[in-house]
Amino acid sequence: MKRVGFEMKIKTKSIKEYKEWHANVWPEMLDALRKNGWKNYSIFLRPDGTLFGYFEVKDSFKNALERMSKEKINTDWQNLMSPYFELPKGAHPDKNMIEWEEVFHLD
Repeated sequence: MKRVGFEMKIKTKSIKEYKEWHANVWPEMLDALRKNGWKNYSIFLRPDGTLFGYFEVKDSFKNALERMSKEKINTDWQNLMSPYFELPKGAHPDKNMIEWEEVFHLD
């Protein structure tokens, strides 16, 4: 099992709405994540809009993103979420995640 940590940044003016969407993630999106092997997935938010995400997957971050990119519901979700992020115009959040290197783990 590969543990994955990643970082992203949302606009501070978007924090409230972003949190509302994530309190009510579409069931089809949750199903797609599960179907594609995303487990123990959490997103943490700092007041400045910095997000830290964590999940576990069988192989790699790259492969997990690749599998999700084939899901139409993921494309729809990324289109919905894009305006909340500090991204180049037209970019999707899932193409701009910065992976963190794991340097320690205590089981």
